[in-house]
Amino acid sequence: MRTVSGPICILAVLLTAGVVPAGAQQPSAEQQMGALFADEWATRLRENPLLATSMGVTDYNGRLPGASPDDIDRRRRQTAAFMDRLARIDIEALPEGRRLDYELFGWMLRNRIESASYYPERIPFIADSGFHSGLLRAADGVNFRNPGDYDDYLLRLRAIPRYVDQNIANMRAGITDGFVAPRIVLESVLPTITAPAGQAVGDSAFFAPFKSLPDSLSETDRARLESEAREVIGGQVLSALGRLAEFLDTEYRLHARDSIGASEWPEGAEYYRQRIRAMTTLDLSPDEIHEIGMSEVARIRSEMLAIVEELQFQGGIDAFVTFLRTDPRFYAETAEQLIGHAALIAKKVDGILPGWFNLLPRTPYGIMPMPAEMAPTGTTARYWSAPRGGNRGGYYWLNTYALDQRPLYELPALTVHEAVPGHHLQIALARELQGVPEFRRTLGFTAFVEGWALYTEWLGIEMGIYTTPYEHFGRLSYEMWRACRLVIDTGIHAKGWTRDQAVAFLADNTSLSLTNVENEINRYIAWPGQALGYKLGELKIKELRRRAEDALGAEFDVRAFHDAVLANGALPLPILERRIDRFIARSLDAG
Repeated sequence: MRTVSGPICILAVLLTAGVVPAGAQQPSAEQQMGALFADEWATRLRENPLLATSMGVTDYNGRLPGASPDDIDRRRRQTAAFMDRLARIDIEALPEGRRLDYELFGWMLRNRIESASYYPERIPFIADSGFHSGLLRAADGVNFRNPGDYDDYLLRLRAIPRYVDQNIANMRAGITDGFVAPRIVLESVLPTITAPAGQAVGDSAFFAPFKSLPDSLSETDRARLESEAREVIGGQVLSALGRLAEFLDTEYRLHARDSIGASEWPEGAEYYRQRIRAMTTLDLSPDEIHEIGMSEVARIRSEMLAIVEELQFQGGIDAFVTFLRTDPRFYAETAEQLIGHAALIAKKVDGILPGWFNLLPRTPYGIMPMPAEMAPTGTTARYWSAPRGGNRGGYYWLNTYALDQRPLYELPALTVHEAVPGHHLQIALARELQGVPEFRRTLGFTAFVEGWALYTEWLGIEMGIYTTPYEHFGRLSYEMWRACRLVIDTGIHAKGWTRDQAVAFLADNTSLSLTNVENEINRYIAWPGQALGYKLGELKIKELRRRAEDALGAEFDVRAFHDAVLANGALPLPILERRIDRFIARSLDAG
């Protein structure tokens, strides 16, 4: 494990206290910043034990985060103190190479402070997951080698009832304040809690580490650990989840909102503007975003229509979409077939990546079905990043529920988005960054992360990933999906759209299955602003590529451009733009 110790830790303590020993040289701006980063990172790992475990730090493997009002207030005061320390550092006194660290740390803290001012802990879930989902993977990243590792995990499990009760208390505060989830979101998230709560102990995800206890453990330890696990999971953990499900299904249901827009919450309009800034890193109004979306929808629809005409399909685009949604040739008969089809696409892309990227990650990835408790209300797929420590790679989770709603012609676009060169390539490279503070490796600005993944769907055209008109239509349908999000998200949360309006708009403009459409709309309702980052991020990256191509002409190297975009991990879009302008200037000088 890595711990913060030695001179930098002592310096952090002194700087936090505003003390410089008599006769000591005043710390440089770079030293002050290094101490600040070390202090914030150590604090973050202590406050978020699940993050610590995923980063290979074992000190907190027996703990869960705190969610009480005191815990929340303490974290807010910590963030304010870190921001105060950052403000006292003179950025002009920093070496040029360290100023990006300063800027990114400031973005991170400001987002945290702005978000915290709305007390988001009052709604600790979205449509298909929430704080409870992390609990189901409480063992992820733990290297189980000796009895102590299992004992720590049992301590973590014993903390689940406390953590569940604290989150219930926060939701009760939301009921009092009028900050409650829409009823449709409650209906979506409930199955993700009731399903694991109703499992037998031996089938529970919590029990998984005890199913294959290593032979190196003594028979006495093996018997003790399995017995304690059954007692803790059966007597405490599952009952806590049951208590959470009962609370949501009875008390919370009585107060859940029939309205769906963020504008219906107290201070809802201001909250939604904050969510736009956080998710897009841009200062755009809902009206501006809505108009961008409508323009993109019109452009993409014309390209979709061109494919329908190319195929000489009779009946127009709407009839073509119905054909795609209902013809069995476009659907796998088994989950294994669906995953196998995705795996073939993924391996094809793996083989051609060096033609498009100089820098590739060392961390591997795999493909697996989305967890059963998430799948019925879950999105089409998700990426699950690798924990530090090497006990597994990244995972592309593919939703294998309702196979007649998972068209094969969409798999190429979906696979490049979630695996390579999309999420896995970008996130793994960020985790593997060298010579940067720890916080940089975990930054996840939505507009960058999701914008990059959507850009790679478009890049797949150049890479030769799409081999049939149906697959090209599937990619366009996915791009249309993200353009529709700009219209729908702002429609729901700023313009008073109903859920039926949103469902109709997405269904009418994409070839997404109706199950996916329903689940997606629930997601936008539950997670204001998040869906905006995809298309706005992609548009910015494509704009920057055109700028580089125009400036460099025949000297433009797509591999160098991609490396420049990814070189610093996730960035706010305005900072990315400045970095690419520098890349262009350096390339011109070198030429």
